[in-house]
Amino acid sequence: MISIIDYDAGNIKSVAKALEHLEQDIQITDDRETIMNSSGVILPGVGAFGDAMSKLEERHLVEVINDYVKTGKPFFGICLGLQLMFEGSEESPGVKGLGLLKGKIKRIPSEGTDGQIYKVPQIGWNDIDINPKSRLLSGLVTDEMKASGTKPYVYFVHSYFLEAEDPEDVAATTEYGVKIHAAVEHGNIMATQFHPEKSSDTGLQILRNFIEICR
Repeated sequence: MISIIDYDAGNIKSVAKALEHLEQDIQITDDRETIMNSSGVILPGVGAFGDAMSKLEERHLVEVINDYVKTGKPFFGICLGLQLMFEGSEESPGVKGLGLLKGKIKRIPSEGTDGQIYKVPQIGWNDIDINPKSRLLSGLVTDEMKASGTKPYVYFVHSYFLEAEDPEDVAATTEYGVKIHAAVEHGNIMATQFHPEKSSDTGLQILRNFIEICR
């Protein structure tokens, strides 16, 4: 059973629907025992960093998440869920994140390093460069893509982005004015800045991969 952590995050239902489409048994819960007994856990999220951390703290989920991660079982953050895994965010100065991984969460600049003006938030599809070592993103680059030089496309909705401290943690990158660390993996911890539940067949493959990792 895979648990989706319930703390009133906006994309909980869409994540649940995608997993149910894949015939995966899921539970939406904030119960400690249920979470700890799960084969895998997903931390979804849309919205503000500070508000999300407050909700996790109110439901005593910060300790639960840390204890679950220590079990070595798979833990998957999506969108804001990725950002919450780090120590803090420019969006909410002084608010401590979960601190599971090291890196900076920074605001996407309106002017890119190429001198072009970019709309913030970034809303829409973008391609990603995948680290071939990634388990979560395995199988996304087909032989046809390799032959044509194309890349997988996924769906983003965000104003802040990750700059991971350890390059070994980076599972995928994208470009949107700056280089964005679009996915990370570190042991049993994995996360995507983009929304696999909104990324069509590519996203469903990512969720299938996570289900397999949980087995």
